[in-house]
Amino acid sequence: MGNMEAEERKEEGTPSGETLEAAFGKLDQMLETLESSDVSLEDSFRLYKEGMELLNECSQKIDRVEKKMLQMNEDGTFREF
Repeated sequence: MGNMEAEERKEEGTPSGETLEAAFGKLDQMLETLESSDVSLEDSFRLYKEGMELLNECSQKIDRVEKKMLQMNEDGTFREF
């Protein structure tokens, strides 16, 4: 794998190191757990906090990708922002 490919692959992940797909899968699992009736209040709070942090990481990643795409469209070159 080339250096450029490795950098692009690295940028696909969240700051916690997960890909967006894996992070969204984890969020789905958290929601299923929260919706079940056998989860404790403490676990609900913990899952909510972890889920919000993960969702924030995903949102930041999507924002970075959108900015990069806007830069590519404006001048036709690939440039870090």
